[in-house]
Amino acid sequence: MGPKKVVVLSGYETVKEALVGYGNQFGERSQVPIFERIFNGKGNPFEITTLMNASVANIIVSVLFGKRFEYQDPQFLRLLTLIGENVKLAGSPRIVEKDASADYFSDENLVALVSNLFAAGTETTVSTLRWGILLMMRYPEVQKKVCDEITKVVGLAQPRIAHRTQMPYTDAVIHEVQRFANILPTSLPHATTTNVTFKNYYIPKGTEVITLLTSVLQDPTQWEKPHTFNPEHFLNSKGKFVKREAFMPFSVGNRKCVGESLARMELFLFFTSLMQKFTFQPPHGVSHLDLDLTPDIGFMTRPMPHKICALLRV
Repeated sequence: MGPKKVVVLSGYETVKEALVGYGNQFGERSQVPIFERIFNGKGNPFEITTLMNASVANIIVSVLFGKRFEYQDPQFLRLLTLIGENVKLAGSPRIVEKDASADYFSDENLVALVSNLFAAGTETTVSTLRWGILLMMRYPEVQKKVCDEITKVVGLAQPRIAHRTQMPYTDAVIHEVQRFANILPTSLPHATTTNVTFKNYYIPKGTEVITLLTSVLQDPTQWEKPHTFNPEHFLNSKGKFVKREAFMPFSVGNRKCVGESLARMELFLFFTSLMQKFTFQPPHGVSHLDLDLTPDIGFMTRPMPHKICALLRV
């Protein structure tokens, strides 16, 4: 990419072999100059993004700081706005000079670490939930099956993580939302820690490695209908949930997402709670067949801005 040598990994077999079989050799985190520049900063029908951002972000705030913000707190809203702007910036074409720090730990690195956790833990979960609601409106028959399962298993009680094993269809739908939405088309860049020969190619130490997660989540050798929203990808013939090795939205190997467990819990609890309380429909006059599933592609793959109707379930 430009004067920089980069290796791109594509397809399930290649990605798994590199990041799992050669995990140590491909385990270094590459420097991303634009991220370094970003985190040096100090600072009726309705659109759901802001509300969802605030809800998810408060969970991350609780983990990081042991407190939460009021939803209308100006400082909190400003922080959410900056996160959204930074995600857009990260997906835009621009060149930033790298000025790497040699220190392993400093106040600057601590701020960057907390900022990374906050931004990554908020924007990805919010975008996945937005995709989930949009897909439930687009496929009302799927939404009905989810609601029926929630009613049967949870009833009027508060959804809990313990319910997940009793709700195979809902679990399959959440996994398929993640696969279909393909929130992060590529993982954050890796770098080789040593000289390595991989797939008969010699790769020098320090080479940047980019993993195309899209090529795994849409690999036609692994998925029956790779370009179609199909919860049956995660169900067997008896309707039981099945884990798929090619399901890698959090990447895989030594540098997979450290927040995977928290994100999975958040997605299940938010999604089931929303489906328990509301039926989601397009605005009046808009058919579910007319809903646009074209993604807003940048650093992340997010739904286009859209309005929804949330009908309280009786």
